Amino acid sequence: MVKLIIRVGGLIDRTKRKRFGFHFSSLLGNASLELWYFTAVILMVGWLDNPEIAVDAVSICMNLQLWALMIALGFNAAISVRVSNELGAGNPKVAKFSVVVTVLTSTIIGVVFTALILVTKNDFPKVFTGKPAVMKEASKLGYFLAATIFLNSIQPVLHGVAVGAGWQLLVAFINTGCYYIIGLPIGAVLGYKINLGVKGIWSGMLAGCVLQIIILTFVFLRTNWNKESYIIMHALKAEERIRTWGGSEEPQQSSSEHNMNE
Repeated sequence: MVKLIIRVGGLIDRTKRKRFGFHFSSLLGNASLELWYFTAVILMVGWLDNPEIAVDAVSICMNLQLWALMIALGFNAAISVRVSNELGAGNPKVAKFSVVVTVLTSTIIGVVFTALILVTKNDFPKVFTGKPAVMKEASKLGYFLAATIFLNSIQPVLHGVAVGAGWQLLVAFINTGCYYIIGLPIGAVLGYKINLGVKGIWSGMLAGCVLQIIILTFVFLRTNWNKESYIIMHALKAEERIRTWGGSEEPQQSSSEHNMNE
């Protein structure tokens, strides 16, 4: 009996560690794709005319945008764990309700920050620089920054829902396609070819973000949550996922169990 308890306990503990590590690595991977895109935008701005002022202005706006993004990433991690737990427990309605509440909460916070940026559009650059040219350029990006903060209060939360439902690969493809295959080329055309400069490059980022939200929203609306819960609860599927991501199901014997066998 003691051996059975130790064996089952070891399997449960190891499974929890695998699931936590898999969720964490998936969330970290998606966040990395997004942060790399922001870096690519700054690099593209560096190829514009008078790049010193443009890069300074974009860096100021990116800093503010990333500060606001940290809140959305917190909701991202929270809803990912909540959705996976509720689906695994056979509560698809609770999982769906949690998605709605989390998205609305994050959106409301995003609206507050968006309004704050719009109100202080001509003042927030003064916190970061004393150069009039940089302040003027950063103020011009105020509307774009506000739109980005609003959209990024929704999009990371939807990513967290997808990760919690087990659609990590789908999210990675959507993120890569919308940002790198669509967003960057649109930004390059608008920024360099049509001579919109920083605003054109930033517009490409907004286009990629909007497209992600549309696709993920469509996927969620078409999802049969009862079916997803059944799949996660199904014993064969659970064994298959554990075997795929963590090797064999049989845990290694602990030292205490080894001594007990002897």
